[in-house]
Amino acid sequence: MSAQNEQLFLKYIQANPINAQILQLAPQLGVSDWWLTAGALFQSVWNVLEGKEPQNAIRDYDFFYFDEDTSYEAEDEIIQRAKILFKNVEAEIEVRNEARVHLWYEEHFGVPTKPFTSSKDAIDHFAAKTCCFAVTAGAKGQLTTYAPYGYEDLFARKIIPNPILATLEVYEAKTARWLSEWTTLSAEPWPAVETQ
Repeated sequence: MSAQNEQLFLKYIQANPINAQILQLAPQLGVSDWWLTAGALFQSVWNVLEGKEPQNAIRDYDFFYFDEDTSYEAEDEIIQRAKILFKNVEAEIEVRNEARVHLWYEEHFGVPTKPFTSSKDAIDHFAAKTCCFAVTAGAKGQLTTYAPYGYEDLFARKIIPNPILATLEVYEAKTARWLSEWTTLSAEPWPAVETQ
């Protein structure tokens, strides 16, 4: 993973003014282990690579944080504070406490998951390795990236499955939408399940 690739990634994701706004404001929310992640980042890169508007076809902006208080009320308080903080950002920002995901994941996606240990742990479990990116900002605006699988596949426009939690159906639904929107992408097939 080269520093040059990281700098190019940061340049591309900040070409999307929504990302830049969120990263500038987010430290004021006062939550721990927070990251802007998922489609807000990799889809911004795809847009730049395809010569589209950087915010094209990005449905929402995933904002992860990690708080051991897993009550609905505590998460809702942060969500309401975020709505006020981000009120002038023209996008849907989905704020989620990743410590709570195991409480609702099975009902939503049909498979259980163990509690995540951090926001990075949650990011590691995305349906595709090409989704596993995150950026956070310090109080003085300095950006830190998280890219556990590097940047090469992202810049090569390859979608690589990550079959550690998500199901084939989730992966196929996501890739079908992405391939229809970003036509220069290619998607690796979901690995076959080995039978004993």
